[in-house]
Amino acid sequence: MSLSRTTYLFILLISVVFILIIGKHLFIPLVLACLIWFLVKDLRLMIQKIPFIGPKMPRWLLNLIAVGLLYIALAFIVNLLINNITELQKTENMTKYEDNLIILNAKINDQFGFDIQQMWNDNVGVNSIDLNATMERLVNALSSFLGNIFMIVLYLLFLLLEESAFGAKILSISPTKERQHEISATLTQIDKSISKYITLKTLLSLTNGILSYFIFSLVGLDAPVFWAFLLFLLNFIPTIGALVGTLFPAAMAVLQFSDPIWALVILVGVGTIQVINGNIVEPRLLGNSLNVSSLVVILALVFWGTIWGITGMVLSVIITVILVILLGQFESTKNLAILLSAKGELDN
Repeated sequence: MSLSRTTYLFILLISVVFILIIGKHLFIPLVLACLIWFLVKDLRLMIQKIPFIGPKMPRWLLNLIAVGLLYIALAFIVNLLINNITELQKTENMTKYEDNLIILNAKINDQFGFDIQQMWNDNVGVNSIDLNATMERLVNALSSFLGNIFMIVLYLLFLLLEESAFGAKILSISPTKERQHEISATLTQIDKSISKYITLKTLLSLTNGILSYFIFSLVGLDAPVFWAFLLFLLNFIPTIGALVGTLFPAAMAVLQFSDPIWALVILVGVGTIQVINGNIVEPRLLGNSLNVSSLVVILALVFWGTIWGITGMVLSVIITVILVILLGQFESTKNLAILLSAKGELDN
């Protein structure tokens, strides 16, 4: 590769990253709308399989029912979340958590000579641990993920309207029948891979969240729906998401009960669910269909997390899968796709 070509490529990469950072408030809702679009398509196919009724429904009605079901579920979850967060942020609850933290700190200091409060003061530079501010940051991070509902709905509406004509438009700009076939195969592969990942990952994360909710409720943890939903979202983040999603409610149990035994119950219970899902169920269902190297997944997680925050972490695997599939369709970039793949082989 010549020096000038390398320079142009470097400038192009910097420009793309800059645009992604500056325009994240436009791109993130669009990407989320695309993910919901995949879910709508899968729901539509499920409704079509209903005997007698499904095959006779027009596409617009199938879209309407699928979108309606998704947003009814979303509205129900948001309502539960608001109630749980409101309960969690009550002044008396925050006071109880801070008092329990002081008691726990005293116990740890007496037994191990380790002062959490002093460590916090030395590293953070404030005189007390403000749990309310910490909770506010956690809630704000969650709110930012769900805060573009209007834009997501708008994008989704146009995606559904353009869906029937999109494939024809792409094929119409192809110069030859052979190229049309290649583009059609690429789009089909992307559609199958991403639909499979989104649907199965959503169902697995939802199952994790529901089972974890029962554990939180049995323990008596405050705001169990909030912690279960947080775990559901974090399960989309590869490698570290499940760990962080388990540690948050365990830490909350320590603050609420001032007794680490309940945190241990949560760690064992939820951790067992995560291990079974991550090491047994998920590999069997997803298999090697994503075809992305583990190292590439971690690097993508860091990259997209840096430019788009938590939302970028959630989307990192999906974006990387699309990138590998696209790179594998062109001779000039096929070698790069092989380097990014899991076993050095590309799906046909």
